[in-house]
Amino acid sequence: MIKLLIVDDSALMRRQLATLFEGEGDFQIRQARNGKEALTENREFQPDVITLDINMPEMDGLTALSMIMVDRPVAVVMVSSLTEKGALATFEALNLGAVDYVAKPSGTISLSIGDIKDELLAKVRTAARARIKVARPNIGGLAKRLRDERGESKLRPPCLPRGVIQDGIVIIGVSTGGPRTLEDILPFLPNNFPWPVLVAQHMPAAFTRPFAERLNGLCALAVVEVAHPMPLEPGTIYIGKGGADILLAQRAGQLTVFAKPENREFLWHPSVELMGRSALEHFNAAQIIAVMLTGMGYDGADAFTEIKQGGGRTIAESQETAVVFGMPAELIERGGANQVLRAEKIATQINLWAGR
Repeated sequence: MIKLLIVDDSALMRRQLATLFEGEGDFQIRQARNGKEALTENREFQPDVITLDINMPEMDGLTALSMIMVDRPVAVVMVSSLTEKGALATFEALNLGAVDYVAKPSGTISLSIGDIKDELLAKVRTAARARIKVARPNIGGLAKRLRDERGESKLRPPCLPRGVIQDGIVIIGVSTGGPRTLEDILPFLPNNFPWPVLVAQHMPAAFTRPFAERLNGLCALAVVEVAHPMPLEPGTIYIGKGGADILLAQRAGQLTVFAKPENREFLWHPSVELMGRSALEHFNAAQIIAVMLTGMGYDGADAFTEIKQGGGRTIAESQETAVVFGMPAELIERGGANQVLRAEKIATQINLWAGR
């Protein structure tokens, strides 16, 4: 049995969520109306997982989460609204130690709760097995301070002449636990990093632009959401738009990165597998660095293994730091990882391979 604490100020939402989980038969459930009650229930009930709303009276979700991670750390899945404000609060929650998040349905709760049923069940069950990362210092902020002390400005390498293929490309696949893990890696790529970086992070469409903007404030490189076709330039980090897939194409003699509507043949989006295949269509495998980070499932494992077999360089995040060791484990089991590294060592290896 999974002991689950549902925290939400809406009685209807609590009842709907409780009914959803009780119908599965493997959950023991308690409820709390706000962050203050959640703290008490966390100590007394000792749940395996907490679903936590953000906007609540008396004590909001972020305040409660910060105290939970000090008092009794536990796997937390945030239930957040699909708005820019909700996205920013969710990223802060992930930084504080939340494992994952689910977009709260809009409109009539009783009619829309079914829209998130499968996602919510999967994420709560995954969270029950996940590695908990307690609140940590702002690593991205630390990297920025170090750059400021060294006098490094946020300048990108010049765009190469039209039609010229860059020396290489970095592609990164990531899912559950990814936003926080990416903040441990991307800020440590220097402002003279010579290659473009493509990131397929499983994330809702409303979240990817705020996420790219957040990373842009932490990184030496420019970080953009791929919401429309744009030239592939060295020294830029491209975040695949949620609700779409991130791909490459030659357009007017220029290698271009663009968002394409989800390919329903693939389970997760932006699809890591499709991004890897697209990279192989436009680069020799030896020109590719492929990094597989935390996440459930096997997205990208086949394409990344093909990259390694073709002479490319691949990294799988180690079980020691992965929130969920699903995607990296699949790559390792296929023999597709050149190196298995803790998250905090990955940027150093990327810089070495790219000559920086």
